[in-house]
Amino acid sequence: MITQTPFTQNERRSVLGLASLYSARMIGLFMVLPVLVVYGQELPDASPALLGLALGVYGLTQALLQIPLGSLSDRIGRKPVILAGLLVFAAGSVVAAYATSVWWLILGRALQGSGAIAGAVMALLADSTRSEQRTKAMAIVGISIGGSFAIALMLGPVLAAWGGLRLVFLVTAGLAVLGVFITLWRIPAAPIFAELSDESTTHAWHKNTDLWRLNAGVFVLHFTLTAAFMVVPLQLLNTLSLPKELHWQIYAPVLVASVVGLGLLMRLGERAGRPKLAFGLAVLSLSVALWVFNTRLGGSYVGIIGALWCFFVGFNFLEASLPSLLSKRVTQQRRGAAMGSFSTSQFAGAFLGGSGGGLLLQNTDASTLLLVCIALLIAWFLWFWQSTVLLDNALK
Repeated sequence: MITQTPFTQNERRSVLGLASLYSARMIGLFMVLPVLVVYGQELPDASPALLGLALGVYGLTQALLQIPLGSLSDRIGRKPVILAGLLVFAAGSVVAAYATSVWWLILGRALQGSGAIAGAVMALLADSTRSEQRTKAMAIVGISIGGSFAIALMLGPVLAAWGGLRLVFLVTAGLAVLGVFITLWRIPAAPIFAELSDESTTHAWHKNTDLWRLNAGVFVLHFTLTAAFMVVPLQLLNTLSLPKELHWQIYAPVLVASVVGLGLLMRLGERAGRPKLAFGLAVLSLSVALWVFNTRLGGSYVGIIGALWCFFVGFNFLEASLPSLLSKRVTQQRRGAAMGSFSTSQFAGAFLGGSGGGLLLQNTDASTLLLVCIALLIAWFLWFWQSTVLLDNALK
C-alpha cells in the first residue's frame, strides 16, 4: 500500500532527477510515434513494412543490450552506463535526422536503441528509494511518462510540420544531451539500503516465474503501444481527414484527461487494497480501446477520443505498476540485471509491434493487427492473475 511517509531529501532529489531524465528521453522517443509513419512515406524506398521496421528496430537493439548493460551497471555503477547510453542515443538521433532514405532512417533508429539505459535508470530509481517508498517513486516516474506522452504527441506533429522528421530527430538529440546534464548535476549517488526480498533464488533471478510474468506483461504492453500507433495516426489522417500537423490537438488533451483515470486506478489498487481489480480494469480499458479503433465508432471524433482516453489510462497504469512490482521481487545486487531483462522484454515488444505490425498491415488489415493485440493482452492477464505473490506485493 502507498505509505504516507514522506520522501527523504535525497530520495526526493533522486526521484525528481530521474523523472526529469526519463521524461527528457521519452519525449524524444515518443515524438516519433505519431509522425514517423506519416512523414516517412516521403523517403525513398519507403513501404509499410520498412516504416514499421524503422519504428520498431529501436526496440530490437534496446532488447539485445538491456541485460548486458543492466548487468554492467551492477558492476561499475548506474551513472556511467546511463551517460554512455544517452550519448549513443543522441548520435543515433543525428543519423536519423539526416537520413536520405528509409534505410538510413532504420540505421539511425537502430543506433538510438543501442543506448539501452532503461534497465539501469529504473534500477537506480529502486536503489535510491526505500522499499516502502518505491511504489510511490515508480508512480511519479509513471506519471512523468504520461506527461511525456502528452508533450511529445503535441510537439511531434508541430515540429514535423515546421521541419519534417529532421527537426524532430534533432530536437530528440538535444533532449538526450539535456539528459546528460541532468544525470551529472541533479541525481545524487544512490545509498545502500538493507532490505529483504522474497526473490525465490537470489543468485538466479531469471528462474523466478513471477519475474517472467512481469516481463511478458511489459512485452505485450509495448507491442500493443507500437502496433496501435501504426493504426491510429493513419486513422486520424485518412478516416477523419485531420491534417497531420493538427494530430496533437487530439492527443494532448486526451492524455491530460487520462491522468484522472490513472489516479483512480492507482487509488483502487494501492489504497483500497484491490490490485486484482485495478489490473483487470487496466487490461479491460486497453482492450476496449483497441476494439473501438476497429469499429465504425473509431471513425468518429467521439469514438476515437474516448478510445484514446481508455488506451492511455490502461497503458500508464501498467507502465507505472509493473516495474514497481519487479523491484520488490529482486535484491539490490541483482536489480540491474533483472531490470535489464524487464527492459529487454519491453523493447522486444516495441520492435515486434512495429515490424510485425507493419507486415500485418501490408499483408492483411488493421483489424487483424488490433485483434492480435487484444488476444495477447487477455492471454497475459490470465497468466498474471495466477500469481498471488505479485499481487500481495502490490500492497506493500
